[in-house]
Amino acid sequence: MDFFAFLAPIEWVVAWIMYLCHQGLVFLGFSDGPGPAWVLSIVGLVVIIRILLIPLFFKQIKASRGMQMLQPEMQAIQKKYKGKSDPASREAMSRETMELYRKHGTNPFASCMPILLQSPIFFALFRVLNGLVPISDGSDDPIGPINAAVASDIESSSVFGANLSDVFLRTDDLQAKIVIAVLILAMCATTFFTQRQLTMKNMPKAALEGPMASTQKMMLYVFPFIFAVSGVNFPVGVLVYWTTTNLWSMGQQFYTIRRMPAPGSEAERLLKERQARKKAAKGIVEDAAPVIEQPRGQRQQPKRKDRQKPRPQVSGPSAATNGQKSPIEDAPVVDDGPSEPPASGPAKKPKKKQ
Repeated sequence: MDFFAFLAPIEWVVAWIMYLCHQGLVFLGFSDGPGPAWVLSIVGLVVIIRILLIPLFFKQIKASRGMQMLQPEMQAIQKKYKGKSDPASREAMSRETMELYRKHGTNPFASCMPILLQSPIFFALFRVLNGLVPISDGSDDPIGPINAAVASDIESSSVFGANLSDVFLRTDDLQAKIVIAVLILAMCATTFFTQRQLTMKNMPKAALEGPMASTQKMMLYVFPFIFAVSGVNFPVGVLVYWTTTNLWSMGQQFYTIRRMPAPGSEAERLLKERQARKKAAKGIVEDAAPVIEQPRGQRQQPKRKDRQKPRPQVSGPSAATNGQKSPIEDAPVVDDGPSEPPASGPAKKPKKKQ
């Protein structure tokens, strides 16, 4: 039993889109049979698929912004349950996280939806291109309009000397290996810059911190590495498809980020600077922010400050200790002569004269 049998309807659709794109290119003047028209039909397949996915792309942007805006609250939940590994705490953390997703109307999988939906198309194209040789020699049944003659024309079409069905590990042609290696590098580079553009330029500073941001930075380097390792097993046509869809994603994201950046991101700051320069070039002066007049009420009287009262002059020893002169000290001193020492004992009464 074929594990990928469920891809048969998608393979049929992919085959028809390629065939119709080829017929359209022939109508425009390209030569029929083997040639660049079949290579460009893969590019046409990318354009048609990505146009159909535009509504999902905007949902992806909305979901990504929702994930960015909830980062501060997500960090608060993670900080709340940091170091708690008991089942009750884990259940409470999961419940609060899901409630946060419902509040912002987003979830982590919504931002990956376009990639997930493209995966069946990717594998269907992979199977169509891998089946060209068996279909051309009659070993396998045709796929839609791709019969033995058409499969032979597609298989013989080349990109700089490498046939669309050539695989790096299955060909002995050095020129084909070089072309495939260049296409693998182009696929990895476009994947990296597409993810970096979305992560670094269209995220607020709060979203660039925390565990989720660390995971996104790690995936920024993991995905190109995965494609580099697995790319040696892809036919040339698949490499052309994936590189083209990455270029489409870069252009689509560049336009969206430039015109509709996420709040608080670096792209929003650059957009405001461009708008300010355009207004300045046209001589438009932005109005100052209106001053909101506070409601008038009873005027509050200023509080009277107590004046410092002069210190009273104190006579006696206390005045001396304070460094002040007493009135007694200022009076003149009268010398009455030598004073007699007081007699000891009780004083004697004077005798009466007889």
